[in-house]
Amino acid sequence: MEIAHLYQLFTDSSGVTTDTRNIKENSLYFALKGARFNGNVFAQEALDKGASYAIIDEEAYTGPRKLLVKDVLHTLQELAKHHRKQLSIPVIGLTGSNGKTTTKELMHAALSARFNTLATKGNLNNHIGVPLTLLSINPTHEMAIVEMGANHQKEIEFLSGLCQPNIGYITNYGKAHLEGFGGVQGIIKGKSELYDNLRLNKQTALINLSDPIQVDKTRDLAVISFGAGGDYVFAPLHFGKENFIGLKYADLEVETKLTGSYNYSNLCAAFALALHFEVDPQKAAKAISDYTPGNNRSQFKKTKNNQLLLDAYNANPSSMEVALQNFREIDAPHKWVILGDMFELGEEAEAEHKHIAELACTYGFDKVLLAGEQFAALPSMPGVLQFANTEALAAHLENNPPSEKAILIKGSRGMKLEQLVAFL
Repeated sequence: MEIAHLYQLFTDSSGVTTDTRNIKENSLYFALKGARFNGNVFAQEALDKGASYAIIDEEAYTGPRKLLVKDVLHTLQELAKHHRKQLSIPVIGLTGSNGKTTTKELMHAALSARFNTLATKGNLNNHIGVPLTLLSINPTHEMAIVEMGANHQKEIEFLSGLCQPNIGYITNYGKAHLEGFGGVQGIIKGKSELYDNLRLNKQTALINLSDPIQVDKTRDLAVISFGAGGDYVFAPLHFGKENFIGLKYADLEVETKLTGSYNYSNLCAAFALALHFEVDPQKAAKAISDYTPGNNRSQFKKTKNNQLLLDAYNANPSSMEVALQNFREIDAPHKWVILGDMFELGEEAEAEHKHIAELACTYGFDKVLLAGEQFAALPSMPGVLQFANTEALAAHLENNPPSEKAILIKGSRGMKLEQLVAFL
């Protein structure tokens, strides 16, 4: 099928979906396949629920209003790429090892103070999520922020090729997905594929001047910069016993509900971008201060018995280290740390888990609890409790419930540490 014909069907539709559970009337259903599912099987159900057409790639499911293509995923990606070419609005492309989603949400809040801004929902930032994000941009939108995630080389190159950003920002280069990228240098190379796309298309990078890698990798690019000597200069602020971060710009103080010095650069990037697009600083500041983190990301949660800092959405050695440093600075009399395994570290897994465990010990927390195969395999340490998995730790907490503690909870998504909240 010619992409132009499919695009006409798309423009006449109410949007696209890949899930029959959220079919909208007159939508296009794309029958994606995975290791454990086959969307072709549900094509007729999608039509029965109101989809205008179903895009399939298996002849066994052909029929009225079912459009047969060679590969549904490839077709979805090509449609998104074609749609992007029709857009005249600024598109901001965002990637990095840590802080992508928080930065995206802050940017969205700040830019929305002036513009109708679309941003990636949740963490739909992969080879499926990016096309779906692009295809959700409609004529009412004045700006878009597209988050891009990756765990191996050439992935950011591909995703950047789809979204063709006018401005690109890399939050940082951390120890995430070491196994897939092939070490720290591989991470730098992989994330910097965003800069390669900007360079190819003569577009602009937003950069943090305190990050020497960003500075080095963008020497031949047009840049919007923040930091000492940059286009926008801010000073860090902290608020309350939670140590919430903020910034000062001229005489304006910008407060947030975010904790952790590691979020300061995320805040600066969002505010710099808002200033670049001439959003009223007071309105941008209010929008940012109104943003409340969720989805287990640096999220303060008060239970009946304890104060939790729930940061269980994801973890890698870099984010673990700064989370521990930040929690150390929070004003609380009794502090516990609950850490879960970090995934996708390859040969570095044992050394990195050992480093984090030892770091937690040196910071003088009242108690350190570790969960997961990697942490459990470490030699025992004074004052540290080790558990094979989250369930074993949950059982311990159920029998030994803490009270009047400040507790940091951080681990990789697969550890599902948010399950522990019920016992805290």
